[in-house]
Amino acid sequence: MKLEEYKKQAAAAEDWAPGWLAIDDVFENLYPHQEPAHFATEFHKRALLGGDQYLDGYSIYQSPNGYKHVLTYGMTELYINEEAFGGEYSRWGYEMTIKLNEKSHEDCMWAIDMLSNLARYTNTQNRFFEPMQYVAGDGTSIHIGVESAITGLLVVPDTEAGSVNSVHGRVDFLQLVGITERELDVLKEDRSQAEMLVERMKRDNPYLVTDMKRIESYL
Repeated sequence: MKLEEYKKQAAAAEDWAPGWLAIDDVFENLYPHQEPAHFATEFHKRALLGGDQYLDGYSIYQSPNGYKHVLTYGMTELYINEEAFGGEYSRWGYEMTIKLNEKSHEDCMWAIDMLSNLARYTNTQNRFFEPMQYVAGDGTSIHIGVESAITGLLVVPDTEAGSVNSVHGRVDFLQLVGITERELDVLKEDRSQAEMLVERMKRDNPYLVTDMKRIESYL
C-alpha cells in the first residue's frame, strides 16, 4: 500500500485500525471460523488518556490442541497514524502471547493482568522484550495467590504465529512461557542456556504451554 492509498482509506473510515486487522489476519489463519473471546480495556483508563493501561485489549482463542492462546493488542501501532506508515517495525515491533492449560476464559484473567503489567513496564521503563530473554519475579508464583513452582518467564517466538508486515511495519508475536526458579537461576548465570531449555521443554511440550502445575525443571 502506498501512502496516498493509506490516506484515502483513513479519510473514508475514521475508525479504521489497520494494525489491529493485520494481527487478526494472523490468528484467523491459525483459528479459522473461530470467534475469540475479546476483552477490551476501559477507554478512559488507557495511557493515551492519562491512564495506566498500555494495552487496548486481549483475545483468547481455544486451540484444538487443548489450551487457551492469549493475545495482546497495543504493543504495536493499531490505528491510523501517518507518521508510523511504512516503518521498519510497528512501534515496539511485537505483541505478546501466552498459552495456558486453563478450562475457562475467567481462569486466564491472571495472565491478562500479568501481560498488562509487562506492557506497563515496557512503556514506562523503555525496556522491550526479545526472544530468549528471561523475566524474573520475586521468587513466588507468577499466578498471584496460587502456589506454584513457576516463578518466572522466558520469552520465545510464538510457536505457531508467524510475523506479519503491517502498513506500520513488522509485527512479531513473542510468547511468554512459565519457568521454574531453578531454571531462572541457571539462566541468570548463563543466558546462553535458554535455547537448551526451550529444546528440552519442547520434547514434552511442543507448543510451550505454561503449566502452573509443573514442578520438574529442565535445567
